[in-house]
Amino acid sequence: MKRSEVREHIFRILFCVEFCEKEEFEDQVELYFHGHENINEKTQKEITEKTENLIKHLDEIDEQISAHTNAWNLERLGKAELSILRLATYEILLDEQVPRKVAINEAVELAKKYCNEKAAPFINGVLSKIGQDMDEE
Repeated sequence: MKRSEVREHIFRILFCVEFCEKEEFEDQVELYFHGHENINEKTQKEITEKTENLIKHLDEIDEQISAHTNAWNLERLGKAELSILRLATYEILLDEQVPRKVAINEAVELAKKYCNEKAAPFINGVLSKIGQDMDEE
């Protein structure tokens, strides 16, 4: 399975979890894979590990997003947009295997697929600011 497909599955899980309590996370992941039985065990493990790691760092990720969305607090963002931003921010900050440009580009592509037409430029701008701040540190 391509990285972009793995990324899309992680996004979908994050999106689903937005509608549940954090305690239900493991159950939601299990339910997701029941609906996607074509995903092999190795890929399921990769998706689960990355999603769990992202959730583990959620406060740090949300702090970065909040710091770069100007007047938008996280509650005002659509759940799809927030899930995409969280995934890409995780990749930019914590996943050394994903180049920043790839993380941003893939986030924009997810936004084009799952959000309205205004989301992709917004997501691109926020992620670019996060990347610029990393360069300055």
